Amino acid sequence: MSGFGTATDTLYLAAAVCFVLGLHLMNSPASARRGNQLSAAGMAAAVLTTVAVLAHDHIITAIATTMLAIGLAIGALAGLITARRIKMTAMPQLVSLFNAVGGGAAALIAFGDAISHHGSAGLADLPIRITLTTFLDVLIGGITFSGSLVAAGKLAGRIPGRPLAFPGGRALNLLLALVAVASGITYTAGYGGLPVLGVLAVSALVLGILITLPIGGADMPVVISLLNACTGTAVAMAGFVINSIPLIIAGALVGAAGGILTKLMADAMNRSLTSIIAGGFGTGDEQAGALPAPGRGTVREVTVDDAALQLAYASKVVIVPGYGLAAAQAQHELVELAQALAGHGVDVSYGIHPVAGRMPGHMNVLLAEANAPYQQMKDLDEINPAFANTDVVLVVGANDVTNPAARRPGNAVSGMPILDVDKARSIIVIKRSLGHGYAGIDNELYTNPKTQMLFSDAKVALSALLTGLGAYVH
Repeated sequence: MSGFGTATDTLYLAAAVCFVLGLHLMNSPASARRGNQLSAAGMAAAVLTTVAVLAHDHIITAIATTMLAIGLAIGALAGLITARRIKMTAMPQLVSLFNAVGGGAAALIAFGDAISHHGSAGLADLPIRITLTTFLDVLIGGITFSGSLVAAGKLAGRIPGRPLAFPGGRALNLLLALVAVASGITYTAGYGGLPVLGVLAVSALVLGILITLPIGGADMPVVISLLNACTGTAVAMAGFVINSIPLIIAGALVGAAGGILTKLMADAMNRSLTSIIAGGFGTGDEQAGALPAPGRGTVREVTVDDAALQLAYASKVVIVPGYGLAAAQAQHELVELAQALAGHGVDVSYGIHPVAGRMPGHMNVLLAEANAPYQQMKDLDEINPAFANTDVVLVVGANDVTNPAARRPGNAVSGMPILDVDKARSIIVIKRSLGHGYAGIDNELYTNPKTQMLFSDAKVALSALLTGLGAYVH
């Protein structure tokens, strides 16, 4: 092996190490930023090394190199601008769009490779590792691309968040799946060429749309994680197609991590992955302003002054954030309130449910943006034992993840692990109304005798609480 080859292999190995270490660092909110930076550095090294290999081996022309450089610059600029301008409430749909881009790009790599072989030695002469991975790449990448676009549309409100199904939809899905598999097997066997691959691509794209439309808003965190795993798998397949070790490693890591996260998210909702893909759970945003149901029970309201008084004289306070906090963009006001309480000697922590918000880790990212101390962020298993010794729980825009109905069978959230906020001595819930969450059922926490409702926009309520706290904190 030449010195150049040794150097490039070493750089690719270093990039892979960066990917693995970066992924490990993302296990904790405290080190997630460094993990992201390390992974980005590894990818930058892999891309630059690949460019050097292409130039050294004279694989592409000068014009093609220039076009690649222009594309890289445009993509980097677009990513930088998007990252700086995107609101935290729009982060889930941005992640979905990134999934779409990744899956679509991987599928295009396979198509490009297939086109390069068209009319040359012939498809039948290609090794099965190329034709098989091309088949899997186009199938998975196509489903991920269209499915992610639908998910992004649901999250952005451009497509209704409720389950959208039509008669015969599942039969059509089965038919499309059979067509896709038959086309893939035909292509893998060396027959059909580009037309068959085109049929596979169209089937995959339509299948991605029809699979995602019936999935409701409550399952979106799991869907995002699943699509992320599919993107990684498609990228790994693309790596096999063009014999790129960095793509194989990066894609395999993303696919494996996304798969594990999908399982954890599904467990957090006590729902099987099959039932999630089958769809039908979650109502979307339409229920957000729903009126109280008849016979709901007694709901106690609390004033800002009374709520501030309870918080000021509490020894231990747990804050439970939900999507309502993100929608109101009130994370900074929440953290300011928590800091004021901590400065007053109150033991403050955040109880974060795995599926709170609209994507995995949504609440962690939201609070980190407002510089909440990482050590105060507690996951479900860590915070649940502490509720019994908590003086006041402040629930901000969280609904289904706090519903005690999950402990009883026969309803939409039965069996779902929840935050045991009802075990605290007192509960204050900040919410615009008594409307349903994504599960579409009443939250029994709101009629608990220990619960007091502060009906308001989260940003307004938290600002008022911070002002009211000033009367008791000196």
